[in-house]
Amino acid sequence: MLDIKFIRQNLDKVKQGCEKKQIKVDIDKLLVLDEQRRRYLKDVEFLKAEQNRLSDEISKEGDSARKGEQISKAQEIRDEIKKDDNILRSLTQEFHRLMLQIPNIPFDDVPVGKDETQNVVLREVGERTRFDFEPKDYLTLAEKLDLIDVKRAAKISGSRFGYLKNEAALLEFALLGLALNTLIPKGFVPVIPPVMIKPEMARGMGYPEQFDGEEAYFIEKDNLFLIGTAEQSLGPMHANEVFEEKELPKRYVAFPCTAFRREAGSYGKDTRGIFRVHQFDKIEMFSFCKPKDSQKEHQLFLKIEEELMQALKIPYQVVQICTGDLGFPAAGKYDIEAWFPFEGRYRETHSTSNCTDFQARRLSIRWRDEDGRLNFVHTVNGTVFSQRPILAILENYQQRDGDIKIPTVLQKYIGKKRITRS
Repeated sequence: MLDIKFIRQNLDKVKQGCEKKQIKVDIDKLLVLDEQRRRYLKDVEFLKAEQNRLSDEISKEGDSARKGEQISKAQEIRDEIKKDDNILRSLTQEFHRLMLQIPNIPFDDVPVGKDETQNVVLREVGERTRFDFEPKDYLTLAEKLDLIDVKRAAKISGSRFGYLKNEAALLEFALLGLALNTLIPKGFVPVIPPVMIKPEMARGMGYPEQFDGEEAYFIEKDNLFLIGTAEQSLGPMHANEVFEEKELPKRYVAFPCTAFRREAGSYGKDTRGIFRVHQFDKIEMFSFCKPKDSQKEHQLFLKIEEELMQALKIPYQVVQICTGDLGFPAAGKYDIEAWFPFEGRYRETHSTSNCTDFQARRLSIRWRDEDGRLNFVHTVNGTVFSQRPILAILENYQQRDGDIKIPTVLQKYIGKKRITRS
């Protein structure tokens, strides 16, 4: 949520930010409601002060006639307060409804664009994998080596599900080991979070607006959302709390956090295999930090993601996300896309976003500075690993004979150097 004072003082910037994100919000109506709300709030406060003054006078009044007049006037004020309170409640509800529709405003350096086709490639790292034979796609390789089973998963659960088996399952645990050994020394606290959250916590993170009813899984009987990404469960951990300055940055790494998405907007995309599924595991990092440090923290998250990809020796590119593809709560975002040789293109495996104080305002997460003043923290999130890097490993490390080499950095976790069935 944006600060209403910021909106008043930066009206054009807020309107342009909404336009850049292609989100329609009636900002002018919001400001009218804000003005009416403040006026009625001031009136109610005045009337309550007058009511308190009259009550004090009534208690001291000895003249019965005069006292009767005061009581009658006090009743009129009570009726006026009740009427104004009802109007104020209605105005406040509509005001908050519109406030929740306003997205976080993109940073000035975010490229303006309408969708993912206008994201900007910042750099490519590593030479694209080349073979002296015709490479196979990850699913063909995985089915031959009994690593992924989508047919039985479809029988059990329907489309967009899969079983990870044998070394594919071990690769997930190996990535977890690599992630923890990398992040814990950097001050990240490991946590296994809930995968179901209350609606008010989901709203606090700004995701009902991003993952709408068509995308999010909601358990109506229990009034709980299944999370679509681990940060939805990590951010609310400190809702309505105050950090001391020395505690910041407070960094977490969540594992192995299962996420759920309907993939409603991806009809016809990636229907073969498990690149885009309804359920997947994800290791996620999250930070609560001081506002002046959030840009630096965002770059640290990106650096960690690159460090992990370089450890796997998988070619990748770093992409800056344009305004039209930027998530609702994010002010800036980078993706890392791994090279998939069979497709001959880069595919997203990681992302990291700076959400500034947008989520903290909704969740009332603050920090106390050295002067004792309370300020809202900034939040930063980033992917450590999902299951997609496993697919990139299968394609980039495939051999002519159909075997898969295991990246050197993961061999100690799996206990072998090669996946083979011969």
